[in-house]
Amino acid sequence: QVQLVESGGGLVQAGGSLRLSCADSGRTFSNYAMGWFRQAPGKEREFVAHISSGGSSTNYADSVKGRFTISRVNAKNTVYLQMNSLKPEDTAVYYCAARGDTWGVSFVLIDEYNYWGQGTQVTVSS
Repeated sequence: QVQLVESGGGLVQAGGSLRLSCADSGRTFSNYAMGWFRQAPGKEREFVAHISSGGSSTNYADSVKGRFTISRVNAKNTVYLQMNSLKPEDTAVYYCAARGDTWGVSFVLIDEYNYWGQGTQVTVSS
């Protein structure tokens, strides 16, 4: 059973940083590829970042490349999203997601993920 809980969202000024966490209460976290998605008001949910089950492979949306970093600590059943140089357009609800991993594949589509957290709000003021 995978149960994902995000934390770390909040209000930050443009140019600031936040670190989101997503913890899994299950016992098979290290088997799962993890992703971060976000959904802004009035917009569709979009891919932000992906990390493989072992953490050796990552992938980012062009809009966050160079500013956001995804990482994981399997011993803590937790995946992180470090967000630097935040912009007002980064304002959204951020969701983490999990799915079984496949070597060499980067999962970027919503439908590819089986498990979702409840989301955490990130607001960037200008």
